[in-house]
Amino acid sequence: MALLDVRDLAVAFRGTRVVHGVSFTVEAGETVALVGESGSGKSVTALSCLQLLPAAGSNPAGSILLDGVDVLRAPERELQRLRGGVAGMVFQEPMTSLNPLHSIGRQVGEAVTLHQPLSGNALRARVVELLTRAGFPEAEARLAAFPHQLSGGQRQRVMIAAALANDPKLLIADEPTTALDVTIQAQILELLARLKRELSMAMLLITHDLAIVRRHADRVVVMKDGVAVEQGRVAEVFGNPAHAYTRMLLATEPRGRPPAIAAGAPEILRAENLRVHFPIRRGVLRRVVATVKAVNGVTLSVREGETLGVVGESGSGKTTLGLALLRLAPSEGAIRFEGRAIEALNRSAMRPLRRRLQVVFQDPYGSLSPRMSVADIVGEGLAVHEPGLNAAQRARAVAQALDEVNLDPATAERYPHEFSGGQRQRIAIARALVLKPRFLVLDEPTSALDVSVQAQVVDLLRALQARHALAYLFISHDLRVVRAMAHRIAVMKDGVVVEEGEAEAVVAAPTQPYTRALMAAAFELAAVT
Repeated sequence: MALLDVRDLAVAFRGTRVVHGVSFTVEAGETVALVGESGSGKSVTALSCLQLLPAAGSNPAGSILLDGVDVLRAPERELQRLRGGVAGMVFQEPMTSLNPLHSIGRQVGEAVTLHQPLSGNALRARVVELLTRAGFPEAEARLAAFPHQLSGGQRQRVMIAAALANDPKLLIADEPTTALDVTIQAQILELLARLKRELSMAMLLITHDLAIVRRHADRVVVMKDGVAVEQGRVAEVFGNPAHAYTRMLLATEPRGRPPAIAAGAPEILRAENLRVHFPIRRGVLRRVVATVKAVNGVTLSVREGETLGVVGESGSGKTTLGLALLRLAPSEGAIRFEGRAIEALNRSAMRPLRRRLQVVFQDPYGSLSPRMSVADIVGEGLAVHEPGLNAAQRARAVAQALDEVNLDPATAERYPHEFSGGQRQRIAIARALVLKPRFLVLDEPTSALDVSVQAQVVDLLRALQARHALAYLFISHDLRVVRAMAHRIAVMKDGVVVEEGEAEAVVAAPTQPYTRALMAAAFELAAVT
């Protein structure tokens, strides 16, 4: 008997089915991956296995056997035994899964005491053991820490420690590395692989990253629109995919190179010895006790039609650098835009330049007002920078911008929640393009997108750059995307550019140990695809 046996499973929300007749098994000790784009039904299928669907969700058809127990018909007491005791779960976003009001020691301890009658020193020792096993540094000294005091990788290790609190036979990992830096991704994946071996544990891995699947899974189930369109051994499915959707997923990793830079292209932006320091104040008198050097002496330049990729781990100063170049964060040092010094310009003097200096943020859903239509969002900048346009002229400009990013202008009266993640990112790009900028800061513009949508956005950005000779500062921790986008790469660590050069040279022959570690983590996975 398989450890997990899912047969003809359906998932519905308020009567509308979103998963249709999905069947698969997970044998003891093996890893099975559920793959597909956002909305394919991966996560709700996994949540059904422990009856963790939200209140509006149900399983109107099918069966789930977990360790011989009929999950869909099990009483609550039996479900509580299965949750954590037989199957643990690691969720995609630990910051929303962990209680912000409880210490990590208490939260891991709660996972233990649900199944084991431990308390006092014995419970504390078990919590420290679990956190240490999950690779959490200085576990005993950090038990009183709260989730917001931890890095993304540390929070994910807390989630793993809680999921493994009772030595489950199955671990369900739902996109466990999505929001993490490339080096932390590699650490978490290797940790999960090691724990799987040590505990003889099976794993159900939910992901959209096919490189992770090829490296870590034994079998794969490909899902599209709530249907399992193909499944089998990873080598067989990836080596000879039978379904067109699987072939599309395998072919859509960002590839290619950016458009060539015109000979003699002028320099659009230059920064010299740029510094952004944040004081740390403490005490009643708020005295400065230390300084965070977020950007510390960076010099760079970007030419017309060129992309400078800025890479590094979270906290390296990438986003702060981008904001400082746009004069959206206070800084010291020289900044020249189109040959003009702008570092000392006040707000009113900067306003006329804003239309030519634009930004596209990481999370389009967070940066687009939910109360404004797409027409209002894209046209808002025109109202500020071209107040002489009448309503018809503004509508034409908005329609042209939407058309440039391959969105139907007829959708302009719709709202952000009515679009997919990739479409929302196109709206954010259109909002920047409508002002005809010369320099764009692209801050992780593909990190929240499926791999196929990433490739589409990369292709779009390259086409726009070729058409309008745009200069990009492309900030990302995904080096595979940066390689496809950037002419040059600057590697940041602790606010300093530790290495810079032509993109292919930095990727192929990095000179600094930190850069080599980044490249090894990113392209070790890519090499097996």
